[in-house]
This record gives sequence, C-alpha cells and structure tokens, in this order.
Amino acid sequence: MYHWERRTPLIPDHIQELSQDTGLQFIVQSSDMRAYSDDEYRGVGLPIAANLKECPVIIALKEIPVDVLEKDKAYVFFSHVIKGQAVNMPMLQRALDLGCTVIDYEKITNDKGRRLIAFGNYAGLAGMIDTLWALGDRLAWEGIANPFEFLTQASQYTDLAEAKAAILKVGEAIQSEGLPESITPLTMGIAGYGNVSKGAQEILDLLPITDVGPSDLLAGHLPDDANNTILKVVFREKDTVLPLVEGKTFELQEFYDHPERYRAAFERYLPHLTTLVNCIYWEPKYPRLITVKAAKTLYADGQPKLRVIGDISCDVEGGIEITVKATEPDDPIYVYDPKTGSIRSGVEGSGPVMMVVDILPSELPRESSAYFSNILKGFVPDIATVDYSVDFEALSLPAPLKRAAICHRGELTPDYRYIQTYLDAAQSHE
Repeated sequence: MYHWERRTPLIPDHIQELSQDTGLQFIVQSSDMRAYSDDEYRGVGLPIAANLKECPVIIALKEIPVDVLEKDKAYVFFSHVIKGQAVNMPMLQRALDLGCTVIDYEKITNDKGRRLIAFGNYAGLAGMIDTLWALGDRLAWEGIANPFEFLTQASQYTDLAEAKAAILKVGEAIQSEGLPESITPLTMGIAGYGNVSKGAQEILDLLPITDVGPSDLLAGHLPDDANNTILKVVFREKDTVLPLVEGKTFELQEFYDHPERYRAAFERYLPHLTTLVNCIYWEPKYPRLITVKAAKTLYADGQPKLRVIGDISCDVEGGIEITVKATEPDDPIYVYDPKTGSIRSGVEGSGPVMMVVDILPSELPRESSAYFSNILKGFVPDIATVDYSVDFEALSLPAPLKRAAICHRGELTPDYRYIQTYLDAAQSHE
C-alpha cells in the first residue's frame, strides 16, 4: 500500500527561527516523501542526514518503526498507545526495553484536559473536499449530471488554494445553471460545531448556501426555490438526542455527565439529508448518530435521498456504526450495503458512499504541517533542553509536556501504568 503520510512536525522556517532564537542545533532526516523537501531545509542552513543517531531527542510525527528506536533516547510523536492499541504494543514495549522516554502529542493538554497541539481544522477542510468529490462521483454513477463531478479529492490538488478555487467554480455553476431537479433540495448536514466542523463549513461556505435549522428541516420549512442553493444544517448535541423523561428539556452538562438519561434521535433527520458530514467526537457512553439498524430501515425500499456520509471523526463502528473500516487516500471511499453489511470500494452499489479517511490532514500536507509546526515550536525549547537522565519525579518539564510522557527511562509513568495490561496481553499472543 502506498504510504500517504507526507506531513512534518517542524517546517524549515520554524526550525531556522528556533536555531537563531535559542541556539539549539537540529539535524533533519532525509526524506523523499515529505511535503517539505530536503532542499527546503538545506535552504535555511539545516544539515540533512540519513539517520538521527547523533540526536538525543527525536521530534517525529506518527508511530516510529520498532527497528528504528534507539537506546536511552527521548521521542516525541503520536504514539497511538493510550487506548491499548494492539498494533502499537510491540513499539511501546521496545521503547521500554531500550530505556526510552516517549512524549505523545495527543496528551499534551492544559489543566482542563484540552489538547494544545493538533492539526486544527485541516481534517474538516480535507474531509469536506473529499465528501463533495464523492457526492459528484456517486451522482454521476447514477446518471445524474452535476457540478460536483468536476471536483477531485483534496490530495490531488497542488494546495488548499487550488482546491478552493475549484469549489468556487462549482458554486458559480450552481448559481448560474442550477442543480438537477432530481436532487433538489440538496441538503448538507454537518454534525458538530468544533474545529473540525469549522473546517468543513469553511469549504462548504464557498458554495451558495442557505442555512436551515434542524427543526425547520423536519417541519419542511425550506426555501420555495432551492434550485440555485445548497441547504446547510448544523447539528448540535441537543439536536441528536431526546430526554428519556417526556417533556424534559435538554441540558448539555447533564448530557455529558449522564448520557444514559437520553436516547438517540438523530435518525429522524436521515430521510431529509443528501449528505451527512460527521465531525462529532464520540465515546461508547453516548448514543450513536446512525446505527446499522437505522441504515437498514432507511435503504429498505431502494435509494433514499442520502447519498454520501463523510465520517471525518472516523471512529470504526462508533458514532456512525456503519463505518466498518477506516481508509487511506489511495482508496478513500466505499459503499456500505445495509442489506448485507458488506462494503465495496468506490461509488457503485446499493447504500451510502462512506468517506472515512483517517489521516485527512495528510491530504493537505504543507498547510497542515505549517499549522502544527507553528504550535509545536513553542514547546521545542523545553523538550530539547530538559535533563532526561533524572527520575520522572524530578523531570522538570512544564506540566502539559510532563502529562504527555507515556514512559520515562523505560518505565510507564504513573498516569499510564494501566497500559501494562495491554502490553502483557500483546506478549501473551506472540
């Protein structure tokens, strides 16, 4: 499978800035995959090397291969071990065996638990581009000529500006020529309102949009002439559930604290949506947006209005239960058949097209890297200068970074000792 990860944690300009401001020395590992070339790093005076054996601290991005880890070093990257992910237990065990320190970006948080380093709204930006492209391909397969079929997925554009220009042209076509009558009113639902949702809406708002409330959608209070516009509906938590107690009003904090007091109620919107883009963080304690049963009911009598689900949150069998697997940009979409539960790559077949790329920011690698790097650079001096030879209690990292230390000098830190259970289970299966 083609490896799609082209992002970098620190871009050339930011490393140059750090070198000049702090006197820190950097070595950049050579790569012919990275969105920022070796020559771009050389251009700001940075040395390029085949490996990083000279470096005591390694700042990376995604999981580090087991055979690359080196004794007594400190690593900063997305480790994907905090849920006990079986695939990454051998990597973590090797880091422990080698006496390494691992700091995980995902756990660099403030005192309230909010993440401080992330890729912001780039998943939403790329996810909406890919969803609109999938919609165009699906409608074309159905024999419905439509303006979206001139789009491609985010990874195929030179940059975000080129993608936005293409979408603006689609918007011009919708305004001047209208949408096919067979798909109007074209209704785009977006679940969630955080950073990911804002990215998705930034793309959607390049098109001619009419905002519609969830209650108006259910009541049929829609524009008389929806031929030259797209209806946009943003769903918040209060729209997705109903209290179990009849007549009780929705309270957000109660929902967070006691989701068992609420029942799923999102399925009522599905017959009215052409496309659903899911940007909601989901945990098993919360009701799902779409269940396998609801999909089976919706598609029981043939092709309903709902053509595409862009599951940007990409929790397998999670908030969208029919997200049965995540995808990569080289094979980004599949059709889920509600009758059989089977899937088929592409846009052909009975059921919704599922866009479930789980590394969406990698489809906009330069812009998303620059965004991430701009945040990370503020943490680098502390990461690079701390004395890692001391015990964890004496490790003088700022609190957000110390909270993110999964292991130190080959031992799981107190907050992450629970992972030992998963490590033991992984070893017992070897």
